[in-house]
Amino acid sequence: MSSGKYEPLDPVIHSQVRLAIMSVLISVKQADFHFLKTATETTDGNLSTHLSKLEEAKYISVKKTFRGKKPLTTCSLTERGRTAFSKYLRALEDYLPPNK
Repeated sequence: MSSGKYEPLDPVIHSQVRLAIMSVLISVKQADFHFLKTATETTDGNLSTHLSKLEEAKYISVKKTFRGKKPLTTCSLTERGRTAFSKYLRALEDYLPPNK
């Protein structure tokens, strides 16, 4: 526990949908758009917006290909994203009361 001074939480991650995306991607090698949409229970447009913010921060890598004639968007966590997520979790732990 911190001595009253809290580490700021990363604003890029500290959004319900972006936190959900990062939480999913930390545990898998990659995930496609449909899987992330289902996991985060959001709309196409909302998910696209949040993926763009994470990609701009270089926390995720977005790869656009085709499966047959259908577009396929696949996302994975970058090393920078893994580091940022770990730092975010450590900072968040400081906000929790000590486990007695």
